[in-house]
Amino acid sequence: MNFGRKEWKQKMAQIKKFGVLQTAKTAAVMHFVITLIFVIPFGLISLIAGFATGGREGIAGGFLGGIFMIFAPIIYAILGFVFVALGCLLYNFIAKYIGGIEIEIE
Repeated sequence: MNFGRKEWKQKMAQIKKFGVLQTAKTAAVMHFVITLIFVIPFGLISLIAGFATGGREGIAGGFLGGIFMIFAPIIYAILGFVFVALGCLLYNFIAKYIGGIEIEIE
């Protein structure tokens, strides 16, 4: 049934291969940005709470929160790059033998 809409042709296409480096770079940047969005508020809270508490333990906690705020996005970006690259390589290998993911396009 058409219900007054103009008719379109639907076509199925397969993703045969992913560009490993480009996909991994894009994923790494996305991991970095998303991690920043979550880490900055928690890192700032840790810094404030640590220094407000005082004492050696509080200052150490605040210092560790600051270090975490700096290094977490970098670590997530590196891990995102590595694992997405491995996933793309695995997908490309498997898609050769059984076909790729099918998507519907207009």
